[in-house]
Amino acid sequence: MIAKAQQVTTLRLQGAWTAKDIFHEYALDFCRKINEMSGNRLRVEVLPAGAVVKPQDMLDAVHRGVIDGCHAVPALWHGRNTAFSLFGSGPAVGMDANGFLAWIRYGGGTELYAELIHRQLNLNVVPFFTGPMPTQPLGWFKKPVRSSADFKGLKIRATGLAADLYRAMGARIETVAEQDIVAALKAGQLDAVEFNNASSDRWLGLPDAAKICMLKSHHQPAEVFEVLINRGKYDALPADLRAVVRYAAEAASADMSWKALHRYPDDQAWMRDRQGVVFHETPAEVLRAQMKAWSEVLAWHVQSNPFFEKVWKAQQAWAKRTVGWSRDTLVDSAIAYDYWFGSRNRK
Repeated sequence: MIAKAQQVTTLRLQGAWTAKDIFHEYALDFCRKINEMSGNRLRVEVLPAGAVVKPQDMLDAVHRGVIDGCHAVPALWHGRNTAFSLFGSGPAVGMDANGFLAWIRYGGGTELYAELIHRQLNLNVVPFFTGPMPTQPLGWFKKPVRSSADFKGLKIRATGLAADLYRAMGARIETVAEQDIVAALKAGQLDAVEFNNASSDRWLGLPDAAKICMLKSHHQPAEVFEVLINRGKYDALPADLRAVVRYAAEAASADMSWKALHRYPDDQAWMRDRQGVVFHETPAEVLRAQMKAWSEVLAWHVQSNPFFEKVWKAQQAWAKRTVGWSRDTLVDSAIAYDYWFGSRNRK
């Protein structure tokens, strides 16, 4: 019994992020929680992007057991089935990322994702969702976006459903690897870039290539992380360690939302005060144009992918009930902020 209690299982997870990105830090936080809660009976090692396979190949690598798991986002598998991008990279129907995770947990999202990876694609993986991301900026630009007309012919780097959205708004989508984004923006190969958050944007070096960042957007308002673990490796764990993994995902989700609230404002202030970045609020007309573009993009995907339609309808049903309740119930934070600290009107 003593020998059994001291048995140690080691798993290797690869992330989709370089070691400098705060996303890699979030992956480390998740795995540290597993290690500590299991009393180090389960030890999870985190590898940075490309350590074993390319990020876009991690899904198959976990399925085949080349790596034991990965820390990623579902949109990475968009090419396998466009419905993957609805799990965090779609319009979200007014949900924020925490509300989206509520849909995953209590609104049928978990079951739909299991249907996608197990029945549709027959993949030997077990998924866990974690980490609500704040609404992403519209992007980084050489000059402020004044109206939706500014997207006509604009050369922008975007992926997945976001690329479809910007294309529907008249932009020209350019495929550029993450490590080449800044150079492409400096050289004029790109006019604009959508990436993710203040800390990741600062780490990537975007302020060196563009000085205008447009805040608020509907292109990715509710993205979340996922952790995929090889099914054979997960099923082989004793019941208590499987529970540790499940609950570590939930604990890491809360912790990440707190850490993001701590780190992102400081990095945004650094870019503004030390690097000369000017932050603008995206005009309401552009946000409305995004909604119109989303309607076009979704109509096409619904027509071409029945499972996409199934997921989309489930999200709409959840959002109609929960976002409606939130709007009726939650007080407008702008009123309190402006009272205590003054107006936050941007340029």
